[in-house]
Amino acid sequence: MNENLTTDRETFVTHLECSITGERYEADQLHGLSRAGRPLLVRYDLDAVRSAISRDTIEARPTDLWRWRELLPVRQTSNIVSLGEIETPLVPIPKSGGPNVLVKDEGRLPTGSFKARGLVMAVAMAKELGVTRIAMPTNGNAGAALAAYATRCGIETIVLCPDDTPEINVREIAMQGARVWRVNGLIDDCGAIVGKGAAEGRWFDFSTLKEPYRIEGKKTMGLELAAQFGWKLPDAIFYPTGGGTGLIGMWKAFDELEQLGWIGSERPKMFAVQASGCAPIVRAFEAGEEHAERWEDASTVAAGIRVPKAVGDFLILRAVRESGGRALAVGDPAILKAVEAAAKQDGLLLCPEGGATLAAYRQALNTGLVDEDDHVVLFNCATGLKYPMPEAPQALDRTQAIDFDAL
Repeated sequence: MNENLTTDRETFVTHLECSITGERYEADQLHGLSRAGRPLLVRYDLDAVRSAISRDTIEARPTDLWRWRELLPVRQTSNIVSLGEIETPLVPIPKSGGPNVLVKDEGRLPTGSFKARGLVMAVAMAKELGVTRIAMPTNGNAGAALAAYATRCGIETIVLCPDDTPEINVREIAMQGARVWRVNGLIDDCGAIVGKGAAEGRWFDFSTLKEPYRIEGKKTMGLELAAQFGWKLPDAIFYPTGGGTGLIGMWKAFDELEQLGWIGSERPKMFAVQASGCAPIVRAFEAGEEHAERWEDASTVAAGIRVPKAVGDFLILRAVRESGGRALAVGDPAILKAVEAAAKQDGLLLCPEGGATLAAYRQALNTGLVDEDDHVVLFNCATGLKYPMPEAPQALDRTQAIDFDAL
């Protein structure tokens, strides 16, 4: 355990704030959505943070998620629940992407996906606030992360997933101590069941953005990028967008860093990447709408971004528009082609959602939304090892003569 987890913590949370009305809520109390039915955002005394630490202080610490502790909400060190949340690397993909394209490989995190960032923070705060029973809908990776962290600190967990969730995800959720149920529907159908149970007092609802702290964990992606780029930011970020917590969190991180004086006012173009078989954010962006209607009959090979309706839709759209970016949809054939290209040309195995960002980058490059000279970050949100791969049927019979020319 590093020094970040053993020293006394000082946090600077002042209050929570409704993301649409600005109404203030008390910190250190259990909250779901605001009274307006929208996500709550954690606010900090950034002047006090600036007085307490500097960029040099941050740079001197071990490069893990908890190096950012003054900008995170957990007050008591004893409530931190960790499985070793590292700073994830930026991996070049010069052949399949280009000379200025980097993949932030989130598959290196505990449970193999970026869901670990949000869930480690949300579970730690649930522990701090006395939650004993949690339920959550998932397309797979979030459920695995929740199961791991909740089990580690003794919180009972129920996870509901669509019945076509990848088998490996269902099994890892169960293996890590949660009770997992398949539901004949999509993730928002699972969420409706979770919400009904929460209304009856059976558990606390951990659905995306229905508690305030997953954003705080996910914003560490933006904090890390700033440090990794020498306290500047890339020209563009391509982010696989279902519920959009990470995109929202990064946009919040950039604002906080600017207020601290650690970065300037420049921002990356934020590209919210969706699959053409489930693209409610893209449709709303193109129509100039602030909210996205539910996408009917959602279908895509990239299960992690198969989210028909996001409660934080307006926050995603706001960040994309303010950044000068776009919401882009890519088809499953392009996604699978990108996954294959990154693996066979650059040796990096992307998950389908990560493949979607590479496909979207290629689309943006072809249409002039980005240039080859732009420094671009693509998010690979999970290890590709969790997903089905093409068969490799070749075999040799060692008892027969070997045709070496055919090998």
